[in-house]
Amino acid sequence: MLKTTLTLAALLTATACGSTVTRLNMPAVEPTASLRASVGSVMIRTVSLPTYAAAEEIALETAPGVITSDGDLLSADDPSRSVTLALTQGVGDILNANVGPDPWPFAGLPDVAVDVRVSDMLGSAVTGTFRLAGQYYIGGDGIDYANSSHNFAYSVPMATPDIPGAIAAQGSAVAQLAEDIARKLGR
Repeated sequence: MLKTTLTLAALLTATACGSTVTRLNMPAVEPTASLRASVGSVMIRTVSLPTYAAAEEIALETAPGVITSDGDLLSADDPSRSVTLALTQGVGDILNANVGPDPWPFAGLPDVAVDVRVSDMLGSAVTGTFRLAGQYYIGGDGIDYANSSHNFAYSVPMATPDIPGAIAAQGSAVAQLAEDIARKLGR
């Protein structure tokens, strides 16, 4: 009985001293553009991110070319899922069209699919900016829609040169990408 009581007391002490996990959520940024869509429906495929940006631990450039994360601040959601859903909402709000993530949530097939491949998604304590860069591809299947590829690169000032500043700027960068994609799909 004494051994069970001591084990329980040790477990309660360890639990009480345990650290809390802090998670940061990418803020939603309302789009400023409003366009007519040239297609009826758009699917945003799951966004491909570099390894450091896809991890739960949030990374930051702390010296030129040095990417670090300390594990104290974690993403509130899976980063690929979070960016995919933010793009889906942003493009949908701008175009006022049926826009959904992959897997396609509606009946039938979408008119076009957008595939985003991010090569750089990182805040920098060195420069005080957040960079989002890569390529996206727009393709139609079964309709007369010209396939196209587009490069993108956005640099957004960070309010503070740290991880919270980077996450706040990330929302603005993703909103810029959503507007860029919507302009290619709009009239």
